[in-house]
Amino acid sequence: ISGGTMRLDLWNAEATGEIKTERGAIQWQTIVHAQRMAVVVMLEPSEGERECRWEWKALPTVSPRMTAGKKVDGEYKLNPPSTLENDGDVNVCIQSLLAGGETATAWLEQKQGNRRVLTVSVAHSFPGSTARSEAVGEAEGVAKASLDELLKSHRNWWHAYYPASFLSFSDTYWESFYWIQMYKLASTTRADGMLIDNQGPWLQTTPWPGAWWNLNVQLSYWPTYASNRLELGESLNRTLYDNVETLIANVAKEYQHDSAGLARATGQHCVGAVDVPGGRKKAEIGLLLWACHNCWLHYRHTMDDATLRDHLFPLLKRAANYHLHFVQKGEDGKLHLPRTYSPEYMRAGPDCNFDLALLRWGCEALIGICERLGMDDPLLPRWKEVVSNLTDYPIDENGYMIASTVPFDRGHRHYSHLLMLYPLYLVNREQEGAEKLMLTSVRHWQSLGSRQGYSLTGASSISAAFGRGDDALKYLNGLRTFLQPNTLYKESGPVIETPLSGAQSIHDMVLQSWGGSIRVFPAVPEAWADVAFHDLRTEGAFLVSARRKDGKTEFVRIKSLAGEACVVMPGLEGRVQVAGSRAFALTEMNAGVYSLDLKKGEEAILWSGEKMPDLTLSPVAADRDKPNSFGLR
Repeated sequence: ISGGTMRLDLWNAEATGEIKTERGAIQWQTIVHAQRMAVVVMLEPSEGERECRWEWKALPTVSPRMTAGKKVDGEYKLNPPSTLENDGDVNVCIQSLLAGGETATAWLEQKQGNRRVLTVSVAHSFPGSTARSEAVGEAEGVAKASLDELLKSHRNWWHAYYPASFLSFSDTYWESFYWIQMYKLASTTRADGMLIDNQGPWLQTTPWPGAWWNLNVQLSYWPTYASNRLELGESLNRTLYDNVETLIANVAKEYQHDSAGLARATGQHCVGAVDVPGGRKKAEIGLLLWACHNCWLHYRHTMDDATLRDHLFPLLKRAANYHLHFVQKGEDGKLHLPRTYSPEYMRAGPDCNFDLALLRWGCEALIGICERLGMDDPLLPRWKEVVSNLTDYPIDENGYMIASTVPFDRGHRHYSHLLMLYPLYLVNREQEGAEKLMLTSVRHWQSLGSRQGYSLTGASSISAAFGRGDDALKYLNGLRTFLQPNTLYKESGPVIETPLSGAQSIHDMVLQSWGGSIRVFPAVPEAWADVAFHDLRTEGAFLVSARRKDGKTEFVRIKSLAGEACVVMPGLEGRVQVAGSRAFALTEMNAGVYSLDLKKGEEAILWSGEKMPDLTLSPVAADRDKPNSFGLR
């Protein structure tokens, strides 16, 4: 091999290139099909390379956790060697697993004149052994299809995916980064697909072969909501709702009658024991509550009450119940938690801010669900008692502590002690003194070092939550040094959540909807003078479009998908007017805060000035100094 070229076409989700050799060249094109479980590779070798061939090289099935030198509890037993078989024209590699089930890879190559097409399918089954038949059947089915039809259906899916929403702004570097994250999201999961784990679909060697629930999974799914790509978020919901019995079995038997929990790291089926707090172990008990918050965000962006009643409410109830077993009233009359663990801080302590914030949010959410659905749950008084009497968050001169006996006094990459600020918004910009405490806490956290990329996206989103757009961009810019040329990110090995959370930080700058209000351009940095977006989605199931020019909002369009009460902060100067298919009632509730009487399916335009502005939304002009910010050039 003497050289070559490679290009990844994001719009078509295709890779193409040329391999140059001493005997000629091989033109290649490949897709991972958007709807079929198959990889298709097309080769067109020149005459000197017509004898090029594929070879299958099966690696030993050893957990990358082992090869990366990470600790594994107990004795690690090797899986049996893989076996190779043929099923007609299809080659199959079958890997049986000691834990049960199997993984199978099936492939075949077809020759079409000078062009050769390799079709590969992979299947995994647990606990049954159906992967072999699934992989063979899919490989045969895809191989029989017309190549033109495969490419057409693949491209059509992607061309329908991207316009679900649109976002363009005057920072060409971050705009390009944003759209690559939208590509990566759809490369990673489907509504009926697997949970996004730490690595996603990229298969470099990793010490993180699984799903980590103490931050990684939650951050990975955040951008699915505002970007109006909720079907991708369904894989998280389904993983939790389909494995409730496993989540129950994860807690000790004496709590299984009413509780459930999540371990720090699991596979796709959520198996993992949860510790009991108060002992010598670092009991990390809040992870299911945090995962339920993602399900809550998904619900709030759809307002699907059937899912709320049948799935989220019973799971959230069990997640909160596990904490309630350990809550005790102190001499101060307040409710306190015993010694628990704030993810990865090294020291545990009582009244851990991580658990206090999640328990308070969980109980408030449960109360709100009962009010919405008209339910009189027997535990309703208990949840109200917790909300009224739970102890305050421990703080000191440096802001939020880890726990009442554990100051934040060493560098730490996680922001678990700050969840009340973001993403829970329990402490927010509308509360007196909250911004000062936020600034003290975030600046102290950032000053101690030991940061990773998501430390910066977290600080960015927290700053955006308080309307500090320039701070939000400053922290986001700090992420640049962590990014690979293709926007991927690694800590010892590749992990997917941090760049995706960077996309969410951008969402948080241009649109927020916590607390029952839609906030348009709530934290746009001064450097982003021009911003345009279309059909970003908010809580309450609204689609919002807006344009900002030279630092001023020109118009806001809101469409209601569920008929929920619409309260909006449009950020328009002067007298705000409304236009639409009928005479809408627009009432100013407080300075800059309006109620709009939208019904389900209706949309309205908010604007100000002497005449309605042009409503065209188009891409913001690119910065000529920052084109094609990513990739190897």
